[in-house]
Formats: sequence, C-alpha cells, structure tokens
Amino acid sequence: MRIALIVGIDYYEHGSDLFGCVNDAHAVKAILERHDGGAVNFDCRLLTGTGSSDRVDRSELKDQVEKLFKSDAEIALFYFAGHGHIEASGGYLLATDSKRGDEGVSLSEILTFANASPAKNKVIVLDSCHSGIAGTPPTGDQLATLSEGLTVLTASTKDQYATEENGRGVFTSLFVDALSGSAANLTGDITPGSVYAHIDQSLGAWEQRPVFKTNVKQFVSLRKSSPPIEISDLRRLTEFFPTPGFEYALDPTYEPEMKGRDAGMPLPNPEKTRIFSILQRYNRLNLLVPVNASHMWNAAMESKSCRLTALGEHYRRLVEKNRI
Repeated sequence: MRIALIVGIDYYEHGSDLFGCVNDAHAVKAILERHDGGAVNFDCRLLTGTGSSDRVDRSELKDQVEKLFKSDAEIALFYFAGHGHIEASGGYLLATDSKRGDEGVSLSEILTFANASPAKNKVIVLDSCHSGIAGTPPTGDQLATLSEGLTVLTASTKDQYATEENGRGVFTSLFVDALSGSAANLTGDITPGSVYAHIDQSLGAWEQRPVFKTNVKQFVSLRKSSPPIEISDLRRLTEFFPTPGFEYALDPTYEPEMKGRDAGMPLPNPEKTRIFSILQRYNRLNLLVPVNASHMWNAAMESKSCRLTALGEHYRRLVEKNRI
C-alpha cells in the first residue's frame, strides 16, 4: 500500500493569498496516482484551500497528517504547498485559519508523527518558505532527527523563501518534471535521491536551494517510468562485456548500411547488425563509447572496438550481481 496526503493552500483568511499552490497540489496528485503506462501507484487524498468555502483549517491539516503516518504502508508521502513560517520555537506550515505564524502546524509535530510511523518508508515534500528547517531541532543543533526510513525534501533552506513562476511553484514544477521521467534511471525507477539531484541541478547557486535529508538503507522507487532501453537488452551487458574493461571488437559486418563500403569489404551480417543496434543504444545512453573512433559507424567500418563508460561498468556490475 502506497498512500499520499497532498495539500495545497492558496486562500488564507488572515494573511496574503498565494496563487500556485492548489495547481501544484493537483499536478502532484496527477503524477503520483499512476505509474507511466497507467498502473496504479499512490492512493492519494487531496486537500485544497481555494476560498472561504474550500479551506484547510489547522485542525484538519494536523489530523490528516497524523492519520497518514499512523498507516502501516509501504510508503506514506506528505506533500504541502502553502505558506511557511519560522521563529525561535521552530518552523510551521500555515493553514487557512492561521492568524499568526505559530498557529500553523508545527514541523516538529509532523516529524514526531513521521518518526513514530509504522510505515516502511516516510517521505515529506514541502514547497513552502523556510521549510528547510524540517527535521532540525529549534535548539540550534544541526543534527537532523530522522528515524530510519524517513526522507525530507524541501523547496528551500530555513532562511529562504519558496518562489512561484507562471502560476506554479518553481520547486514543485521541477518535482513533477522529475517524477514524469526526467529523474528516472535506466530501469525506469524514480527515487527521492534522483528527484533531489534533478532539482538541485536545475537551480543555480543564487536561486532558492532545495534541502534533502534522509535516513534510509536504500532508496524506494516513488514512480516507475518507461525505461529508455529494454531491460532484456540491458541485461546483455555481461554477455557483450564479460569482464571490467573488456573491449568488444567490431568489423564492417556489424554495420547494416551499404553506403560507404570499400570494394571487397564484407557485407552486413544480420545477427551482428542486431547486436550492433543494441550497442548503439548503449552508446546513446552513455553506457558505451567507441575506442579510437569518432562514431560507432567508424568503429565498425574501421574494425575497431568499443568499451563501457563508468556508467556502463556500473550497470554491468548490477547485471552481474543479478540486481537488474
């Protein structure tokens, strides 16, 4: 069971309204509900605050977060987009009826619920100002207090504001982009770590900086994307490259094109051209490079070879250990 509580609040009864948080919440729900291809992923509960008749009050927000983390789920994920507040006593997520900053839901309370949760994996994603304080005690101690299986990903540090552009949160736009497949590995898995890496690389040093805190033995996949290569073809890495540093010898029989062949050059071999097609896909995915040749075509026509890159060697080891 994978469950997600997704909250977006634009309407604030006693403060300035926001404009992209509800849109962000809907976008996160849409991407998390199903894997690429349509298989069911997260069972999502959506709370939105759009106006006086559609609101998320503090009591409801706290109760729903507590209920989420009481679940014995494979993954319990909490996403929040809205106003955040920080003061000496810690950080807060503001609800529709919050009159002042410390009348929101305390991040310390949320972390307490998550730390005590029976869920195997707990993920907290916050697109709010000052959210980077989540997991850090207000005493000034810089050690994060995260139980095993808990991951926190926030839009900004404790001293920064979370920004919006074109009616959407900058952080959430990148978060959804990552879940859409931009952060997928070659087997199609999208993990919290790969999501953070995608967001981190997309934001400059002078922009808001995302924060990532985790205490896990291994990353869980948040969503499956269509892999860029057939898994059966990826598993053939050890067939073509049986040992580290191995160079696979090529010759003109691997190249299916007739154009550019010198007189007397051997004709394409159908079995070898099928292998060459897989090797070329490896090359496009940065798993493999030609040796002493500018392109794979040249490597074949000039009877040279190809070898795995560092990334290719990594996946070769995974195949060898039967982890793919």
